[in-house]
This record gives sequence, structure tokens and C-alpha cells, in this order.
Amino acid sequence: MKPLRIAVSANFMHPDRTRLAYPPKTIIYGEESLYHWFEEGGAIPYMIPRLSGRFSLEDILADFDGVVFSGGADVSPKSYGEEPLRPEWAGDYARDQYELALFKASRTLDKPILGVCRGHQLINVALGGSLYQDTHTQLEGAELHRDGDIYDALGHDVEIVENSLLSGIYGGKLKHKINSVHHQAIKQLGSGLSVQARSVTDNVIEAIWYDDPAYYILGVQWHPEWMKDPQMLDPDPIRDDFLAACKARITP
Repeated sequence: MKPLRIAVSANFMHPDRTRLAYPPKTIIYGEESLYHWFEEGGAIPYMIPRLSGRFSLEDILADFDGVVFSGGADVSPKSYGEEPLRPEWAGDYARDQYELALFKASRTLDKPILGVCRGHQLINVALGGSLYQDTHTQLEGAELHRDGDIYDALGHDVEIVENSLLSGIYGGKLKHKINSVHHQAIKQLGSGLSVQARSVTDNVIEAIWYDDPAYYILGVQWHPEWMKDPQMLDPDPIRDDFLAACKARITP
């Protein structure tokens, strides 16, 4: 059997005259750990560009087995009907529009979907939910979920919901430690989504699942591709369950 082909959403660098590389141009990129993680699982990942319009997203996704929404810049509050409370929380509205269209096309084609960090938030917004623009200041009692100095070394405990899809993936073990590199978080849950895991200390939603059995749509707030610490949650069962769903949809 040929290796699975996984489409991965791109990060954007918009034109910036102070930048040395391509200052007047838009650059798309990906952080390579995510690509290596899928390769280690036996799948070939491909970054998907923002198309100019000659081909539809359905055209480009038709030959892929699954779609991953990657981490990166904030989701813009404008994408869930709010204005940014601070300029630094404005997010990347252009990327949102690209990924919301990618999500719609993926769902139309019944491609299994996995969202990582920003991707988890994007799934929620795509299904009508909203976010805390800044969890630490907007949610009373919230712990610090992002520290730029130690980055993915920051971690905390999550509790997986009993009898959820995620608890099945992890054999019923409910409490785990994960990394934490986000300052936005889910506020209002999107339509059709169920909570799969929450932060132990402040109840922040850390994983979601789309309950319609016709689809496979899973989002996790942490970065499994960076979790190599044996004291943390084993990241690979999430990837392997997603890839199994991709494989199950391949017609002979």
C-alpha cells in the first residue's frame, strides 16, 4: 500500500519591508517537527498553498487522505464576530479565511481532520464557536498557558473526559501532562463539538471532537509533534488514530 498523503495548512509571513528575505512578498512556511512526526508515522505530509483561483480546494484535496490544521499565529477575533481588544491580539485574518475555506472543502470531501493548537481553535471557530482573545486576562483563575522564554517546555496536567474518543485512544487513562504554547483558548464551543479534555487547574478546553460519526474531526490544544519528554503524554496514539481513519476511507 502506498504511504498516506496528508495535506497540512500553511503558516503565512505577510509582506514586511524590514525583512531580508522577499520583503514585499507573502511567504508560506511550516515548522518541520510536524512534518517529521507524520513521516515517522508512515505518512507523507504536503504543505497546501493559498490558491490563486484557477483550481478549487476540492481539486487539490481530492488526492489527499487527510488534512491537518497546523499551529501558528492567533486566530483573528474578526473571524468569530469580535474586534481585537488589543492590537497584538489581532491575529491573522487572511490565514483564517484560507483555512476556513480549507476546512469547508475537507469536510465536503469527508477527509479526516486533525487540528493542532491554532488548528484546534480554527476548527472551533469554523463550527461557529468563539475564543478567549487572551485566556490569562479574560478567564478568571486561568493559569499561564504560554511562556515565550521556555516555550514548549511549559506544561500542565489535563484530564481526558471519561468514555470519550480520546479516552479510548489512550486506553482509559484519564490524567496526563501536556505542553502548553497558547494564550487564546476556546470560549464558546462550536456546533456539534464535544469536549475531550480540560486543563486540571482552570478547566480550559484542551481537546475537542466532532460528534457526527460520518466525520473524523479532532482538535488538540497542545503540540504533540514537540512532545518527546517521557513524563508527558505519548503523542503518537493521536497521530496513529488519525492516520487509521485516513486509511479506512481509502477505497480499493
